Amino acid sequence: MASEEAVVGREGTLIVATRGAHGPGEVLVKMRGGTETYFAWSTEPLAKGLTVLVFESRGGRSVDVMEWQGDLLDDLGG
Repeated sequence: MASEEAVVGREGTLIVATRGAHGPGEVLVKMRGGTETYFAWSTEPLAKGLTVLVFESRGGRSVDVMEWQGDLLDDLGG
């Protein structure tokens, strides 16, 4: 099992929609040659299938996510 902190900063795909303050969804994150699932919390509801960025770990396999479009290095010209 991957470290909770290792997931921060990674892209993922929502496999269950989030409900904002009303409850988490689930995010699938590719890491270390496999995939990991986490409960995904967001401030606003986010749809299933959306690409998200994990920006914080809550521990207990729960993370905070936000909508994400693209690669930060691509956006910066790297």
